[in-house]
Amino acid sequence: MSEQHTYRVIVRGTFDGLSEESRERLLAEADAHGMSAMEFTEEGSLAYDRTLKHFSYRMVVVSEAADGDEMAGAIAEDRVETALGKLGHGFKGLRSTVTDMDTMKINYKRR
Repeated sequence: MSEQHTYRVIVRGTFDGLSEESRERLLAEADAHGMSAMEFTEEGSLAYDRTLKHFSYRMVVVSEAADGDEMAGAIAEDRVETALGKLGHGFKGLRSTVTDMDTMKINYKRR
């Protein structure tokens, strides 16, 4: 039986070639996509500011532990490509940072 791990993935990128419609929609929704709205979810949480230059997507990926961090990052990047494509937003330069929540060590402070 294979073991699955839960990964938290941050996918960062740059908006690129945005249409006027995309720009207007992103600017209209900018307040809902600020720092306070960021959370890790399976569908992903998009964050950006009004400069419409860079963005980040936070998501949870459940994947086979044997496939490791690289596969979790690839799955997350594919989800981001699909989500931004459906919204009609151009982008480039996706890169991921992956944390395996099942192997992460938690240091508790002693009292």
